Amino acid sequence: MMTDVVITGTGLFTPEHAIDNDALVASFNAWVDAENARHAAAIEAGEREPLPHSSSDFIVKASGIHSRYVMDAAGILDPDRMRPRLPQRGNDEPSIQCEMGLSAAQQALSAAGVEAGDIDMVIVACSNLERAYPAVAVELQARLGTRGHAFDMNVACSSATFAIDLAASAIRGGNIRRALVVNPEICSAHLNFRDRDSHFIFGDACTAIVLEDAALATAGTRFEILGTRLATRFSNAIRNNAGFLNRVTDSDPLASDKLFVQEGRRVFKEVCPMVAALISDHLASLGLSGEAVTRLWLHQANRHMNDLIARRVLGHDPEPGQAPIILDRYANTSSAGSIIAFHLHHADLSPGALGVVCSFGAGYSAGCVVVRRL
Repeated sequence: MMTDVVITGTGLFTPEHAIDNDALVASFNAWVDAENARHAAAIEAGEREPLPHSSSDFIVKASGIHSRYVMDAAGILDPDRMRPRLPQRGNDEPSIQCEMGLSAAQQALSAAGVEAGDIDMVIVACSNLERAYPAVAVELQARLGTRGHAFDMNVACSSATFAIDLAASAIRGGNIRRALVVNPEICSAHLNFRDRDSHFIFGDACTAIVLEDAALATAGTRFEILGTRLATRFSNAIRNNAGFLNRVTDSDPLASDKLFVQEGRRVFKEVCPMVAALISDHLASLGLSGEAVTRLWLHQANRHMNDLIARRVLGHDPEPGQAPIILDRYANTSSAGSIIAFHLHHADLSPGALGVVCSFGAGYSAGCVVVRRL
């Protein structure tokens, strides 16, 4: 008999620093003015186009984002730097992502009513890991005091749902009883704050999820995982070329392609139908339809994408709160986004309510988790 798997706890680490659109735009425009002044002769001669300003209205219209939380605001807002300043830590100090993970994980464990020593597997899943090895997950395992094994994985913005699928499969197969999935996203570190089309997109956060064998769970709030489905399709429309081979190819480590790069309009046109079909087909395979879905916790990248996907899945414009948006204040937090939405907007659901957690992004990749509140 197949083991039932439930989500029993979630946690959220939110950085203390926040940057609203006006502050971000002021920094960007100060840099633009300095660049245009530096190249005034070339601009005057028609050899170079002046760089355009950004604006808060442009950001909100393009994305629905009003602000974002970051690990360091001062470095980002300094027009001479325009990237976070995060001091290097010693090998015996907890890494930044481990520290973020500890905060979120402890919340999730408390919500689940589970001790760290009861966890059999830890997965740290995120878009960018701060080092190749040792695994951040193994470091987090040691700091928390969990047993069993731990490992890192990366499927960009879909990392959390892919990790949930893997953890649920391990529990169903009887290999483990409980798992902890942690998503420490420091997206501000791979964002090009000098690119008008994307300088506003990302924020930082960390989420955590506890999954258990349903027969062992004691938490008052439990969501049964009815099924998971994953999809990938190769695309260069979202790319980051940073990696350990940069030093041997003699490429410029500060080149713009070593940061987040995307073709936004192409991504919108290609990803939205892919994700809507994934969710609808997954529901149909479970004998369900969009009409049965009480809540959609979607990846938080762009308000327009979420609205379109929700309409296609539900068959109508989502009712207030049916597809909650958190990107207005968190921005795009990569794999953490859909889990933040779930963490902040699940407690009001009634027993029997059906929901879908879905993430999507670079790869392309997309992950769908269908749950029912018990």
